[in-house]
Amino acid sequence: MKQLHNIVAPLILFCLMAAVSLPVLAHEQEGEAVAQQTQGEITPKEEQENTVDVKKIVFGHIGDSYEWHITTWGNTHITIPLPIIVYSSTSGWHTFLSSRLEENGGTYEGLSIAPAGSKYEGKLVEYDAAGEQVRPWDISITKVTFALLFNSVLLLVIVLSVAHWYRKRPQGAKAPGGFIGFMEMFIMMVNDDIIKSCVGPNYRKFAPYLLTAFFFIFINNMMGLIPFFPGGANVTGNIAITMVLAVCTFLAVNIFGTKHYWKDIFWPDVPWWLKVPVPMMPFIEFFGIFTKPFALMIRLFANMLAGHMAMLVLTCLIFISASMGPALNGTLTVASVLFNIFMNALELLVAFIQAYVFTMLSAVFIGLAQEGAKVKTEE
Repeated sequence: MKQLHNIVAPLILFCLMAAVSLPVLAHEQEGEAVAQQTQGEITPKEEQENTVDVKKIVFGHIGDSYEWHITTWGNTHITIPLPIIVYSSTSGWHTFLSSRLEENGGTYEGLSIAPAGSKYEGKLVEYDAAGEQVRPWDISITKVTFALLFNSVLLLVIVLSVAHWYRKRPQGAKAPGGFIGFMEMFIMMVNDDIIKSCVGPNYRKFAPYLLTAFFFIFINNMMGLIPFFPGGANVTGNIAITMVLAVCTFLAVNIFGTKHYWKDIFWPDVPWWLKVPVPMMPFIEFFGIFTKPFALMIRLFANMLAGHMAMLVLTCLIFISASMGPALNGTLTVASVLFNIFMNALELLVAFIQAYVFTMLSAVFIGLAQEGAKVKTEE
């Protein structure tokens, strides 16, 4: 067995190196042939067109758009057009597919996408009589919106299927197995280890929201790691999404906060000279009401955005180094593949950790606001 291992391991390594180096060698031979035939014929414009635009690739993936680009096959861009729904104060409602813009030279019904470098870059605009860009009221189904709706429907299907199984479950039935058993373990872990321990005795009141927040973030994080449609959209890396989640926690904390919570904000138990004549501590405590949800918003947004950008930049190294010779290109290709495998494994962990941290901090903030609340007895 040991001898077989000694033979198989080098063979696998050789096959891996061959798979990496063969495309590189083929590229080199093809490049030499083209160079011999067209030496001196390559213009600066053609050279610029062959350069990989890393900024466009990275920001094109993490940004939002009015269509979903699947892949490029030769010179053909395979995309899914999405519905555009806008209201203009001058021309009223407009509803059409984004493919209409490309079919009509970039402008349709007086609407066009603002060019790079403009005030509303990448957004739908119209032009007034003075030639200035005017932003209409835009409720279009963009890439992030479509992914958000799809992931939400997927989450509903998962949760309702689990609930349907429990409704049909007879009394005294054995513990579920398979997917239902996995979901039960997952839900009880979040409920017992995060919500119950952080919120306190009144945890049942806030468990529905906190469980929803956890699984919503987790499934969007996981779908963002799938490199093909309908995955790959950076939903939780969009600051608008994380802002809404943070606002929900902000409302849950402050609407259901007890009188002891508000007393500790406006008249905390500190020496009198910290409260009068200058209300320094009340001001700091009141300011903290807004910094807590802001920290939730930025933490989730920044971590998920950084992970996607890191993987994209590592992938672009392969194409950037294509003109640097086979040795350097082959080395960077192997390094890029290995680091991408590591980053994908790390992002799987981060997808869970960020959902866990957001839910835990939300539960802690809610629990702090429940000081002195009447305890409801458990059934």
